[in-house]
Amino acid sequence: MKRSSRAVRAMILLGALALLALVRPARAQGPAVDPAGPPGRVESRGGLGVPLGSAGISAFDTTPGAMGQPIGGRAGPSVSRAPVGGLQPPTTGREPEQPERFRLRALEPADVPQYGELELPADAPDQTGPPDGLTLDAAIDRLVERNLALLALKHEIDQARADVLTASLRVNPVLYADTQFIPYGRFSNERPGGQTQYDVNVTLPVDVTGKRKARTAAARQASRVTEAQFQDAVRLQIDNLYTAYVDVVAAEETLRFSRAYADGIRKLLELNLDLLEQGQITEATTDALRAQVEQAQYQVREATQAVGRTSRALAVLLDVPRVEVDALRVRAPRRQVSDLPMPIDAIVAEAVACRPDLVAYRLGVGRADADLRLAHAERYSDVYVLAQPYTFQDNSPFGSKSATSWAVGVTVPLPLYNRNQGNIARAQSNAVQTRIEVASIERQVAAEAEEAARELELSRDGVFELEQQILPSSRRVRDAAFARFRGGEANALEYLEAQRQYNDVVRQYRDSLVRHRRAMLDLNTAVGARILP
Repeated sequence: MKRSSRAVRAMILLGALALLALVRPARAQGPAVDPAGPPGRVESRGGLGVPLGSAGISAFDTTPGAMGQPIGGRAGPSVSRAPVGGLQPPTTGREPEQPERFRLRALEPADVPQYGELELPADAPDQTGPPDGLTLDAAIDRLVERNLALLALKHEIDQARADVLTASLRVNPVLYADTQFIPYGRFSNERPGGQTQYDVNVTLPVDVTGKRKARTAAARQASRVTEAQFQDAVRLQIDNLYTAYVDVVAAEETLRFSRAYADGIRKLLELNLDLLEQGQITEATTDALRAQVEQAQYQVREATQAVGRTSRALAVLLDVPRVEVDALRVRAPRRQVSDLPMPIDAIVAEAVACRPDLVAYRLGVGRADADLRLAHAERYSDVYVLAQPYTFQDNSPFGSKSATSWAVGVTVPLPLYNRNQGNIARAQSNAVQTRIEVASIERQVAAEAEEAARELELSRDGVFELEQQILPSSRRVRDAAFARFRGGEANALEYLEAQRQYNDVVRQYRDSLVRHRRAMLDLNTAVGARILP
């Protein structure tokens, strides 16, 4: 009866232990090494992040042991208790969305005051600004070297190259040691049991489907896309520089025109003051001229403020210290008119061939294909080879000599249910989607390049029409009114009306020069290359 009671208690104890084992799988028997992330997923560090064409796929993680369970289903000398997930290589994860940091904010043209009273100066040198002023070429060089936004984005390339290194790392082997068959008390002839056993084993994963190679190829393609995206970020920032640079030139030209008008209206006031002393005109005429002089001086002050405001915007792009902003001056041609350097079809072809954003999308197709190859490579898990060079069995409780032995084994996860079918289908769909996006972007780039070329032609024709027809005609009308005023046939107010109409034409001419200069630089941005100075 005592023996049967002991047997019952032993069975109850074994049942409780078995139930506990079911509730809490044998995590304590081996080191639970959690993977940093599933294979094929690379995490962005908050920057350019996901390259174009990324499918956002990840390796299936429902393989045996992925939740920390042993590779094998039983304890014993030839079984590793290392979790399958712990044998995966460290990787980074990738988000499927296009990152925002590459999308630099476009700089809108500055609000240069559209003054109504401007005069075309008689002396018009070829260049604006001092001889040592900042040229556009020098500004571009400084932008690439010093712009803080570009310097920050440049680190995304280093991070993408680090992702290539991470993807190329091999899986670490797992060293595991344990002891089992430890009795509660000690074994004896009355309480026989298996010998206490001490094991040391090494589990080595074998990549039989080339996952590491496919993972490295995908990361390299992602790095190439990141580099192209950075080049496009440089293109967009140079476009912002174009905007700020032309704003400064336009503001300085407005200041020059405003000063010329102020000088002219002041001389007219002095002339009419002499006529007032001679009694040839009334005081109302000089009062009107004094008001015009005050307005002209106000315009000069506003134009001066516009020069400072646009210069500060340019200084931010070029990382010019605040103490040096007031000394920042640009050097640019006052009149720069250019024809199309090539036919429109050739311009469109050039843009489609070399625009960095389109190049990035095309490289994204290669990234999508690399993701598809990686998804196929991840259909099957690694094969795990076990080498157990040392097993010690303690026979001292039985008075026998202890024994040592060795063992080898192999673990092959059976792909009965999960062969990465979902991620393969996703990668296939993503590859098709990326190709469609490339076709869409190609049409968009072609349309932008053609529109920029036509805008250049239209703005050029506007400059020529104003220079050759409208401006000379308006000047002749103004000069005739001044001649009548000097001859006593008209008063100063009639001359001022003719001067005001001429000023409107001068303002249009200034705007046409600025518009054409912007069109030249916009064509460079649309093509993605410096085809015009």
